[in-house]
Amino acid sequence: MSVPHRRVPAGQRGTRSRRRATSGATTAPGKTGRLVAGVRPRHTGVVSQTGAGPHPVELAGLLHEVTVGLLASDTLGQALDRLASLTLGALPGAVRCSVALIGEGGPPTVVAAGSAGETSLQLQYAQGSGPALEAARTRALVTTCDLAADERWPELGEAARADGIRAVASIPLDVRRTAVGALTVCLDRPGEVGPDVLLTAMAVAGQAEVLLGELHRREALGEGAAVDRAVGVIIAQRGCGVQEAFRVLQESAQRLGLDRRTVAERLVAAAARDRQVSH
Repeated sequence: MSVPHRRVPAGQRGTRSRRRATSGATTAPGKTGRLVAGVRPRHTGVVSQTGAGPHPVELAGLLHEVTVGLLASDTLGQALDRLASLTLGALPGAVRCSVALIGEGGPPTVVAAGSAGETSLQLQYAQGSGPALEAARTRALVTTCDLAADERWPELGEAARADGIRAVASIPLDVRRTAVGALTVCLDRPGEVGPDVLLTAMAVAGQAEVLLGELHRREALGEGAAVDRAVGVIIAQRGCGVQEAFRVLQESAQRLGLDRRTVAERLVAAAARDRQVSH
């Protein structure tokens, strides 16, 4: 036997609909929340009003800005500069932000934004020890409440005090198996690094890994085309095989202290000038 449906007067239907729409919303004690369709709440910063972390709307805007800035970069170095600057500007209390990438068989690429921390940053990479290198090696988040007093890196204490660097957080970066590194945020006060700073920096680092991987792929494609042209020039000049031409190019790059793409482009340009002179 079917259950008869009770007719609800039209005047009460809107009340029920509003109850359903607001039943899942949570409001702070003593405050009344109101949902308005099609209208987003206004927020004044990345940090949530509760202090428990970044506000999702503002964080989404920051990640969008990071994406546009990095993908519009002409070089990897320019992308790292923009990443450091955008991260520094988004984090309250941050006085310096650095980005380090360590590729296979090469020195670290390090860029930084901010007015403080230059001496301690240089000392960290000169000594081969510090929060950023630890995060890169362990692939784990590394924090310190006060770098100036941290017993793990006593060699950095004096420089950190002079630089005005206290609390530090280093988030590991792993870029498509081509490089590892860290995004490091330095604060001017001691104490635990708050969740607003940590979560924002970690979200930016995760986005940056994907974007930097794409930039690496683009550079690799460009390098491959330049190397192929240079190998053809070497083969034509020396009458050697492909493997020998690759070896000559690699040895030339090592001897000159330049990357292989730069040497390849110079070789192709020189060959083009020689052809013009001969004609």
